[in-house]
Amino acid sequence: MKPFAVAAALASWLTAAGASGFEPPQVFKNANLVHVVSLEKNYVKEAINVQVENIDKSPQDEYFVPIPSEQIPRIGGFEVKDRKNQDSGPLAVNLVEADPESDVQYYRIQLPSPLEPGAQQTLGISYNILKAYTPLPAAIKQDEKQYLSYEFNAYAPSVYPTTKQKTDVKTGGSIQEYTQIDEGNPSKSSNKLTYGPFHDTLAGATKPSQVRFEFTKPVLHVSSLQRDVEVSHWGGNVAFEERYDLTHLGANLSDQFNRVKWAQSAYYNPATAALKELKFPLQEGSIDPYYTDVIGNVSTSRFRSGKREAILEAKPRYPVFGGWRYPFTIGWNSDAKNFLRKATGDGYVLNIPFLEGPKQAEGIEYESIQVRVLLPEGATNVKFYTTIPTTSILSHSIDLSNTFLDTLGRTVLAINATNLVDDMRDRELIVTYDSSLIDSLRKPLLVFTSMFTIFVVAYIVGGVEVKISSKK
Repeated sequence: MKPFAVAAALASWLTAAGASGFEPPQVFKNANLVHVVSLEKNYVKEAINVQVENIDKSPQDEYFVPIPSEQIPRIGGFEVKDRKNQDSGPLAVNLVEADPESDVQYYRIQLPSPLEPGAQQTLGISYNILKAYTPLPAAIKQDEKQYLSYEFNAYAPSVYPTTKQKTDVKTGGSIQEYTQIDEGNPSKSSNKLTYGPFHDTLAGATKPSQVRFEFTKPVLHVSSLQRDVEVSHWGGNVAFEERYDLTHLGANLSDQFNRVKWAQSAYYNPATAALKELKFPLQEGSIDPYYTDVIGNVSTSRFRSGKREAILEAKPRYPVFGGWRYPFTIGWNSDAKNFLRKATGDGYVLNIPFLEGPKQAEGIEYESIQVRVLLPEGATNVKFYTTIPTTSILSHSIDLSNTFLDTLGRTVLAINATNLVDDMRDRELIVTYDSSLIDSLRKPLLVFTSMFTIFVVAYIVGGVEVKISSKK
């Protein structure tokens, strides 16, 4: 959105709320607020630390955060914590069902307990925004630097009046241009802007701003990730396979790709926004890695396995520049004892990372994620728990899928999520299920019965007289 469009959207927060039939009650004020906009990776991370005060005459337990409607499909990882009690875990958050035609939507935060009149509570609110940057210029030469632009509100989004606030903007490279409010505001260092402090800000107030900064790294966006986890009791193995549809959202090439110039650059290694390598940290003891793309096996990879960790270094078949797409698949096996343990009775507990993926200095964002856990055949009473923010979990299902030598079919737990980032790596997915001894013996008995039947049939057929005898 252009600055005037951002201003129009933000300025309509309060009026749009009334048009949608919902307006958060004015029962709080923000006594003190610090807003941090982090542009250090290829996605935006916003953090709002706010001291909330109940100015109503009755206890209140619902705090609302407004978000422009055009950003809602790109918001992920929305989490809220009590800053004074970090051990309490994330607070319950949900998106308010309002008029879809409204320019603003709201996240409702459920406070851990009703806040008494005049009492205060400090909240830590954080969320990510995907596909947030605009390359400026939109096209560059192969050896030129890349610059990104981001439009934001120098005031923190709020439906409540704020006594005092400031906004810090941290970038992933040197700042080239930025919106200046007045003399000395914002203050600037190489990679940081500080707007404010602002005093007595009205509810819904806006201050449209923009920053342009150097970002000589790839802007990696995974539009689709399909992650399969197959559990085998008899093999004592957990097999992982991940299928990526990756796109570089940075500046496009203004000229055709020059392979000779690219080969020459290997000798002096200049900074480039092209993707040259992906590094996948895996569980220690991981074995049998593979790396393929739409053509077939990719040999430009390296796997290192040690006592503490295993790393798969995958180099794409070609450098990935801005606007280029690169779908690929990786997979590996790991010892089941790293993830699976026996519970009481017929119960089992599987504890795996919900999301692993590459670990890059520039970060990586995921628009659509499907995690499928293929449990042993006959598994029942399947339940799951994940530390991924509930606002990013779209749906889940439990179905059957037939694989090699199955009779009833494997139990498959499928979880669909959206708008996650690499900061969510290693968030837990805990799956509990029941699997009896009879279920475990089903496949070996099938194999034994099949082989026994083949031998019996072969023996019978071998004893049949098939030669032709002449009549006497």
